Amino acid sequence: MIELREATQDDILALCGLLKTLFSGEREFIPNADVQKCALEMILGNPEIGKIFVCQNDGEIIGMVSLLFTISTALGGKVAMLEDMIMSSQFQGKGFGTKLLAHAIAEAKKLTCKRLTLLSDTDNLNAHRFYEQFGFKYSPMLPMRLILEDAFR
Repeated sequence: MIELREATQDDILALCGLLKTLFSGEREFIPNADVQKCALEMILGNPEIGKIFVCQNDGEIIGMVSLLFTISTALGGKVAMLEDMIMSSQFQGKGFGTKLLAHAIAEAKKLTCKRLTLLSDTDNLNAHRFYEQFGFKYSPMLPMRLILEDAFR
């Protein structure tokens, strides 16, 4: 049985496992359980920072997605970064990710978010098609980063 719900501190170990899978497949990030655990604790300990939603199948967490909040002066209100969308490989392509993302979007609307933004590897065309089904569009803005602290050491 599938359940979609907000994550709790008790879910951190399972979430770290999902993040290891996610970051192992991305070019920019490196899995580090201690770093991920620290970040998850910060998010789950302060709902003003964001929310994490999980998809469970028969009690096992098989997917997650995060909403991290900020304020847009351009839109005059709360917006969110959609981060860490991952579904366990054996459950991909079965509609669970679609349900999880739809749930996160619905929750963002309830929380009065005016926009969701996400980043995806440029060559991850499957992810791009997935997000486009929900109405996500390419932005004319280019993401740039300045790493202030090497968290991967």
